[in-house]
Amino acid sequence: MYRPFTLLAISLVFTTCASLNSTAPASAPEKASVRDLKSAMTGSFSSELQAMANDAYYNIVLHMAPIWPDQPGDYLYVEQAVADTPTEPYRQRVYALERKGGNRFVSRVYELPEPKQFIGAHEDPSRLSVISPADLIEREGCAVYLRRDKSGIYRGQTKKEKCKSTLRGATYATSRVSIAPGNFVQSWDRGFDAEGKQVWGAEEGGYMFLKE
Repeated sequence: MYRPFTLLAISLVFTTCASLNSTAPASAPEKASVRDLKSAMTGSFSSELQAMANDAYYNIVLHMAPIWPDQPGDYLYVEQAVADTPTEPYRQRVYALERKGGNRFVSRVYELPEPKQFIGAHEDPSRLSVISPADLIEREGCAVYLRRDKSGIYRGQTKKEKCKSTLRGATYATSRVSIAPGNFVQSWDRGFDAEGKQVWGAEEGGYMFLKE
């Protein structure tokens, strides 16, 4: 249910975000680098405003921090938790970012060995120095393929039915992502059963995480 006292605030936020679709930043480079994408994803984000406006969404905090500066490649440690229980994340991942040519990128998704020992590592990424990329477990088929558009927003998704999932009766999961540098990350993760029926995830649209 939408709450009237937050409708104006949420509409202003989404109007601002939507305006990025039609106006390219004056200083935006013609082609983006992996470093540009990593910078856009780095930081702490929250869906608090969206949750205040619509009871269908939870207040979620999302943290992404660069790790392994001495390793070849570009990696981010990712942690998501309900805002009321920030030390009990329901998702911990490592994203490996690659450029595929032009303004096309891929974000490969990995699980951590013994993830509980790394809770809160976004505040001190050096804690992950006890492991290396070789210790990660790839979630095959769950990579997100992104393209940077003329407005400077990165948009993409997983390949259809390739990301296997058994959560809550699902057989596969999908993810659609939009990233506006310095502004927001919008993520819509959903699980589907063998008949294509959605069994988990937001139904009305993606979570809007505003940068803090």
